[in-house]
Amino acid sequence: MKQKKNSLSDLGGIMYSTNPDFEYEEEVDDTVTLPNNQQDLRVMLDKKNRGGKAVTLITGFRGRSEDLEVLGKMLKTKCGVGGSVKDGEIMIQGDVRDKVMGILQKDGYKAKKAGG
Repeated sequence: MKQKKNSLSDLGGIMYSTNPDFEYEEEVDDTVTLPNNQQDLRVMLDKKNRGGKAVTLITGFRGRSEDLEVLGKMLKTKCGVGGSVKDGEIMIQGDVRDKVMGILQKDGYKAKKAGG
């Protein structure tokens, strides 16, 4: 079943075509998620543009966005806090760097603390 396009951004910038034979070609996500022991993740504390609130930011994930969403959900659940996954980064509310590092290393990820 084809997914419904909800907004113009779902079309990848195509707004209108005068060509009667035009068919939009959907991009297929061919990226392969690397195994946990080959992922090089960076865990850092970020306070910029957040009104002084601190978030733990996990960057460097290489793979499908669905797998990143699963990792983000697992981290939020195990830390017991909220957060989101945007632009290839996982944001966890609060300063939980040590807890996140322990969880990632226990699951076999190569994780390093980054930043100050």
